[in-house]
Amino acid sequence: MSIHWNFKDLIIGEIKKNGGWVNAHAHIDRAFTISPDSLDIYKKYMLEEKWDIVDAVKHASEDEYYRRISKALELMIDQGVTAVGSFIDVDPIVEDRAIKAALKAKESYQDQIEVVLIGQTLKGVIEPAARKWFDIGAEMVDIIGGLPKRDERDYGKGEEHFNILLSTAKKLGKMVHVHVDQFNLHSDKETEMLADKTIEYGMQGKVVAIHSVSLAAHPKAYRKKVYKKLQQAKVMIIGCPTAWIDAPRHEESQPFHNALTPVDELVKHGITVAIGSDNIADYMLPFTDGDMWSELKLMAIGNRFMDLDELVKIATVNGRKVLGIA
Repeated sequence: MSIHWNFKDLIIGEIKKNGGWVNAHAHIDRAFTISPDSLDIYKKYMLEEKWDIVDAVKHASEDEYYRRISKALELMIDQGVTAVGSFIDVDPIVEDRAIKAALKAKESYQDQIEVVLIGQTLKGVIEPAARKWFDIGAEMVDIIGGLPKRDERDYGKGEEHFNILLSTAKKLGKMVHVHVDQFNLHSDKETEMLADKTIEYGMQGKVVAIHSVSLAAHPKAYRKKVYKKLQQAKVMIIGCPTAWIDAPRHEESQPFHNALTPVDELVKHGITVAIGSDNIADYMLPFTDGDMWSELKLMAIGNRFMDLDELVKIATVNGRKVLGIA
């Protein structure tokens, strides 16, 4: 008698046995803020422009933030997610309304899902008002978060952004999650810098790179050099497949690849990889719905990565590792 495999059921069954899904990277405070009227924002503007345009949904009240966050958490719970790590905006626009709402939701849902809160620095950490709110947020969140490209673009101070993140995290005894190499370009070298800075600050094993899509845009020799540095620094990686599959076309010559974190190579080099949904139905990613199976399937197909045991680890135990939870 022939056996007909259903790989979705097989993998999800193993995920349940390993404690359930872990969504290691999201932005639940902005979830469900897109509408047909605002869809043009996604079509007209690139990510760097949306860093400021998204201010339109950040003037919300604490109660509205709580409703958004609760809806996102219930979406996670319904599909068997047992832990989620989410960046939360803390900056001169939103101030502390979103993080207060997130802390309230974390307590409300603590019996159903473990919530790890990470500070989002969409306004950078250099400008005085942005730095003020970064420092306030750093005390309130579980993990220090960063976006070096913001301060690199505005002030040419991407490295200083890294320094502030790592020194603050070390002082407070917290992990660090950093958005790096998002733009799928060979000019991006933030993952390498993150590895170097991790060693410089003695933060091995406590630092996580988010995305690192641009690694795949570099020649193989450079990629191997960075993988070795990541090993030495014990830097972990979170891939969010849907988040960058829509990377815009450009005319630069690069190694042939797709716009995905190169999970197949990272795992081969012993680097811990986890998975996240990233944004859910907002200005950044209007059509994403937070479905973890869709994310894992795209990661597997896009990287021709068919190691079922590793896929289960990426969806479960590795997620807990990058979030610093048992």
